[in-house]
Order: sequence, then structure tokens, then C-alpha cells
Amino acid sequence: MISGMRAAGRGRIINIVSTSVKQPIKGLGVSNTIRGAVASWAKTLAAELAPYNITVNNVLPGATRTPRLEAVVANRVNATGDSPRRSKPRWKRRFDGSVWPSGGDRRRGALLRGPSASYVTGTSLAVDGGRTLAL
Repeated sequence: MISGMRAAGRGRIINIVSTSVKQPIKGLGVSNTIRGAVASWAKTLAAELAPYNITVNNVLPGATRTPRLEAVVANRVNATGDSPRRSKPRWKRRFDGSVWPSGGDRRRGALLRGPSASYVTGTSLAVDGGRTLAL
């Protein structure tokens, strides 16, 4: 993949990581650590590939309804002894965006792909509707 980008004289590598890179998520120590390592690797790779007009960036989405997140929610419900029926409305609000300043994670951008993004490399961009409290 990278050799093809070098031959073309341009390219984009965009990693979908997690907001846990900036704000670790309680109870997900291994995941937080691995995602932080991916962000660090991307920063290193960005510097190595910049001379070839290849950018490397990370998009940090907020909570997105996936089977993995559903399992995390179920595990937390079991650990706290809360009933799924009582806890589901709280998690649904998080998924639907009512606890995020911009209304949630319904919007996604592709601003790192186009020609105008050629100067953006080695960055981790939170795309989470303002949910992440870290700078």
C-alpha cells in the first residue's frame, strides 16, 4: 500500500481510532493503551512519509453503536447490578446525542481526504460532537 502511494507521489492514510486517545475511557485499559499506541505510530509514520506527499492522520470518533459497544454496555449493566431496562434509556441518550453539545455523532466528515488537506498530517482529530472534554 505505502509503496504504491510513494510511486504515485501522494497518498492518504486515515486511521479510525477513538476519543480514548485524548480522554481514556474508564474500564477499557487495554483498549485505551492500544489506541494510544496507534496514534503514536501514526505520528511517527506521518513524519517518515511527509516527503512523499503522503499524509497520516487519525479520526477520533465518539461512541458509535456497534456490537462491541453494546457488549461494553451490557458488561457495565451486569457489573453494577442495574437492570437493562432502567439503564437502556441513559445509554440511548448517549447514542442519540442528547448529552453531546452538537447533538451527537450523526455527522461525519471526509475533510482529511481531499487535496486541500495535503498540509494536515500527524494529527488526531476528534469528530465526536464536542463530547471529549480534553483539549
